[in-house]
Amino acid sequence: MFCSARCGDIISIERVSQPPRSSSPPFLEFMAEGWEAVIGIEVHAQINTKTKLFSDSPTSFNEPVNTNISVIDAAYPGVQPRLNDHAVQLAVKTALALNADIQTKSTFDRKHYFYPDLPQGYQITQQREPVARGGQIQLTELDGLPKDVMVGIHQLQLEQDTGKSIHDMRPGQTLLDLNRAGTGLMEIVTKPDLRSSLEAGLLVKKLQAILRCVGSSKANMEEGSMRCDINVSVHKLDEPFGTRCELKNLNSVRFLSLAIDAEIERQIEILESGGSIQAETRGFDVSTGTTFKLRGKESAPDYRYMPEPDLPPLLLKQQYIDEIKSSLPELPDQCRSRIMQSYNMNLTEANILMNEPGSLQFFEEVCQGRNTKTALNWTLHELFGQLTGEHLTFEENPISVEQLGSLIDLVQDGTITGDEASLKALCESLIDRNSAKANTIRQGDPKMFKWFIGQVMKETKGLADPVALNQILSDTLGCRLEDMDAGSASKKSKKSKKSSQ
Repeated sequence: MFCSARCGDIISIERVSQPPRSSSPPFLEFMAEGWEAVIGIEVHAQINTKTKLFSDSPTSFNEPVNTNISVIDAAYPGVQPRLNDHAVQLAVKTALALNADIQTKSTFDRKHYFYPDLPQGYQITQQREPVARGGQIQLTELDGLPKDVMVGIHQLQLEQDTGKSIHDMRPGQTLLDLNRAGTGLMEIVTKPDLRSSLEAGLLVKKLQAILRCVGSSKANMEEGSMRCDINVSVHKLDEPFGTRCELKNLNSVRFLSLAIDAEIERQIEILESGGSIQAETRGFDVSTGTTFKLRGKESAPDYRYMPEPDLPPLLLKQQYIDEIKSSLPELPDQCRSRIMQSYNMNLTEANILMNEPGSLQFFEEVCQGRNTKTALNWTLHELFGQLTGEHLTFEENPISVEQLGSLIDLVQDGTITGDEASLKALCESLIDRNSAKANTIRQGDPKMFKWFIGQVMKETKGLADPVALNQILSDTLGCRLEDMDAGSASKKSKKSKKSSQ
């Protein structure tokens, strides 16, 4: 188990009484009448650069431990940081996509705290003068809400990540992996505009889509390239906001939503029984469905913020900002509206294509010169079905645009049937993933031909037509079926002679 990076700045947001969204439907069965939840999110997204924020060490995921680390990352005496220009560019691009105000001057701070996976004893961040302020993300009915919700952004700041503390490899010991130390992060802090776990989950998903769209982060929660700290409080309607607690170590949208619901329930039960909420940092126990205390909540003075003396202010020219703004791609909301209208697809189909990285571009290329509905059916049903059966993501898809396109054309002109097309796609996928075995057949050794036949039969649960399968497999391999049959017959003949002796 890895402890999460401890880089969440505590942003002080004034707690004032705000009008409740009384027209919103109840989002929890246990939400007692008269109560309202208030939720804000601090998102830490790893910036998609080849090197770290202040050193030339490569960024990494799943590399051997402590292999991508320099004297700067390890905080050797006398070393000085140098800001990664590409990280700044991607942060500005993200901020523009969120309609934030880019600050032409921003500065860096040292945030002090002492954990073994933070070699410097402080983190370089932008708590006081961030690179961007303001902005918003709109959640709409198309995202899955009964009514639109506008979620404000407090600020976006650059900062460095920590290493990883590994607690479960040696009993009683904590091991350190500093590969991640110094990796660039964007911390995106929302305003407390969310009122349910549903809204929070949808916001995180939408932010993931935006980050991936502009190419600033992989935003994969399971891999740790995107991590969320959730601030939760409850209060009676028409009363000031309550005391908030922070939820950490949440590594999926599902667990994030479950943790929020559990924490809301806990706080309401305490307040209704006459107790009070203590400001603290809490974790979520998946097995019990409850939150638990990790530590008391730190405040800004605990971190002893001070200006970073080794980095000058970051100054951005308006021309630089305008050039980045002009390069922004089509953003998710615009894209979804366009493809639903252009290709006459429904919301579910549009969301599937948008949520699988690379699949929308693949589909649009397959569509060129072909019937839209046919291309959509082949992409979403045939291709996605095969990938699911093979436990592959779309990024691991071995079928090219040209292969699927030619398959559709062959079916459309009647050269092959739909069943034959499915077999051809399955054969192409197997051959691409087992090229060494396929090459032995092409080089004149047919022994592996039956292995491929067996794999296809296994995938189709024995329902494939053997005659058609043999012909399609040999054609896909670029071999003659007679040669495969001859090889098999020769092998049987040798066995026969041996048994007769």
